[in-house]
Amino acid sequence: MPGRTTDLVRLRITLTTFFALDGFVFAGWVVRIPAVKAQTGASNSALGLALLGVSAGAVVTMTLTGRLCRRFGSHPMTVVCAVLLSLSIALPPLTHSVWALGAVLCVFGAAYGGINVAFNSAAVDLVAALRRPIMPTFHAAFSLGGMVGAGLGGLVAGSLTPTWHLSGLTVIGLIVTAVAGRVLLRLDPPAAPEPVPEEQGGPPRSQPRTRALVVTFGLIALCTAYGEGAMADWGALHLEQDLDAAPGVAAVGYSCFALAMTAGRLTGTVLLERLGRTRTLVVGGATAAGGMLLGSLAPSVWAALLGFAVTGLGLANIFPTAVERAGALGGPGGVATASTLGYGGMLLGPPAIGFMAEWASLPTALTSVAALAAVAALIAFLTRRAARS
Repeated sequence: MPGRTTDLVRLRITLTTFFALDGFVFAGWVVRIPAVKAQTGASNSALGLALLGVSAGAVVTMTLTGRLCRRFGSHPMTVVCAVLLSLSIALPPLTHSVWALGAVLCVFGAAYGGINVAFNSAAVDLVAALRRPIMPTFHAAFSLGGMVGAGLGGLVAGSLTPTWHLSGLTVIGLIVTAVAGRVLLRLDPPAAPEPVPEEQGGPPRSQPRTRALVVTFGLIALCTAYGEGAMADWGALHLEQDLDAAPGVAAVGYSCFALAMTAGRLTGTVLLERLGRTRTLVVGGATAAGGMLLGSLAPSVWAALLGFAVTGLGLANIFPTAVERAGALGGPGGVATASTLGYGGMLLGPPAIGFMAEWASLPTALTSVAALAAVAALIAFLTRRAARS
């Protein structure tokens, strides 16, 4: 039976593998962006437009993937999207124009967005069956996979062309998918605990209220993803431009943020069990707001690095918790809604920071990350009773 402990353990390990593979493949692409930019002869602005293809492809397919998961199941969709992701990662270095690059990045983004909805939906089912808030551990696997992928990419960047490197990721991705996908397809989704019927004293069901709560958790995810995107694109520049840090020290800034976020997610289950979901969201948002105020306004590099680390710890469990709650309320469609809004925040963050930096200054613009983290905490606090019921 799929509800047996051994099957649930196998399912957890298999889903963790797919989360790690997703981070590994995506990071491998990110570290080769400069080489692909040189190959296509793209300007900074043209490259920026081409890179929007990843987000555009992801956002467009997320809602569709939610519907496909409801029809065919999240396990088969995870395997299909993993195959597409592994194949599409080899396409960017084969392009020689910005338009071609943008087109293949739309394909890559579609696969990336699809697998995120599919395996998050599968993870939501497992969380419900286990009755333990283990969602952050899956996202920790994504972060660890990304760190390994980025490290490997840095090691081979000097000896392998982007074509050979990303083609190698295709081979690795297909092998991992063949092994893990075979296990996943043999395991049925675990049955979630049956809700108490309304006529037996259970809570009344309200579709508009449920949809409103799903959107609420999606907005919380948006606030978190905004901060992640801003830190990835602007953190190092702030350290180097505003605080006169050396390039090597500036590069450490995002590493501090990413390492702290990974550590926070690895301990997220314990935190959620002790504080509960609402308190975790509120405390996380408040911590991230304080950390980012320090990171953006501190007069010294080391204080800013500390602020970046605190921000990573604060944001670590907000996105996975928001997606899990949206999925518990709305199924794959809820996951798709929250993920779409989250990616919208990641898409909005970097250009918004740029416009605000042009209008005021980069440190002032980065305080918007703190503001949105505080908004996420406030939303979680104001909706705590509705979310609890």
